Amino acid sequence: MGGGLGGDEDREGALGAALSGSGLAGASLAGASLAGASLAGAGLAGASLAGAAPAGGGGLAVLLAPGLVSEAGAAPVARARPALAPRSGAGPALKRTVDLVGAGLGLLVLLPLILAIAVLIKWDSPGPVLFRQNRIGLGNRPFRVWKFRTMTCCENGAVVRQAQRDDPRVTRLGRILRRTSLDELPQLVNVLLGSMSLVGPRPHAVAHDAQFAGSVARYAERHAVRPGITGWAQVRGCRGETPNAASMQRRVDLDLAYIEHWSLALDLLILVLTLREVFRSQAAY
Repeated sequence: MGGGLGGDEDREGALGAALSGSGLAGASLAGASLAGASLAGAGLAGASLAGAAPAGGGGLAVLLAPGLVSEAGAAPVARARPALAPRSGAGPALKRTVDLVGAGLGLLVLLPLILAIAVLIKWDSPGPVLFRQNRIGLGNRPFRVWKFRTMTCCENGAVVRQAQRDDPRVTRLGRILRRTSLDELPQLVNVLLGSMSLVGPRPHAVAHDAQFAGSVARYAERHAVRPGITGWAQVRGCRGETPNAASMQRRVDLDLAYIEHWSLALDLLILVLTLREVFRSQAAY
């Protein structure tokens, strides 16, 4: 059930024109790789998985989503396509159904934990239980993301400082919530409301979108699908702080590869790998 969420397969002529316009040669229209070209310079392919921290599931992902990893076994490939291509077929409807069922069951099962976290936040530090921040979602539409508050201050303006290691703004409980990603649980409500998906590119603060849109190739194409609570980039090691354009480019490349090669089975794999990543990653703080 593959084919991506970004629309129908690119026609050979459209792809050829895009490659020609980028000065790329030796591209295989039938294969999953673009050979003999500087992909990073043209912005037509994802970054090498070797550039991210090693994580399991890469081999299984090849079986679930053929083309996600190149023949060399290293680079996820995002084919040339127009930004924000229209979605079609049964894929988006099926994904939305899984989102509704998964988020609904998740809220029901995790309700005691959610209530306990809310009480602990009020006990640990003064301030609201929930943190709401503007983000950009599907089709460049703004929405407000919900998270458990993990900091003493809540930034939501033109300047948003990313959390850093030993950040003094992070509360005692907040460090635990961020390390285990439990601060993301309120986003199950975002999924039910339709502004987010269980799996997809992570939404960034609007200030960070403005910062990286001009320096990271194909950055805005992440908005061709609903943003997710977790994603392919996160389980491939791109989790936490993105201090520069190079680190953001690696994340975006993996996001685009996910969009191009989406399948329901791949989503399920990412959800399973997310549980493991929560307990082993040192990137969230």
